[in-house]
Amino acid sequence: MIARAAEVFGRIGFNACSVDDLVEATALHRGSLYKAFGSKRGLFEKVLDQVLVGEWYRDPAALDLLITALRELAPADLPIAARCRDALQAYGEGAAGLLGARLLDHLPTHDPNKE
Repeated sequence: MIARAAEVFGRIGFNACSVDDLVEATALHRGSLYKAFGSKRGLFEKVLDQVLVGEWYRDPAALDLLITALRELAPADLPIAARCRDALQAYGEGAAGLLGARLLDHLPTHDPNKE
């Protein structure tokens, strides 16, 4: 269930992701989701805590989730910012390159307008 929520947050983004998207992905009922996590942000925090362990940097879905956290939540959410900072500091000096490479993976390789 956490992995499915992580994939949705990483693919859609936190702000664009609706509770209905999460309900569909996790097969939880809306009430169960709120009871277990309190809010969409609470679920995101739990997902981030479970994903950013071990060799998280080898998992493209974990990198997408971290990028979502950095872009959408970390600028105004100190606990999320701290989790992101801790994960990146634990990774080491190549963290910026790691994130940059993942962002480049999402760029189109051809111009769809020229097809």
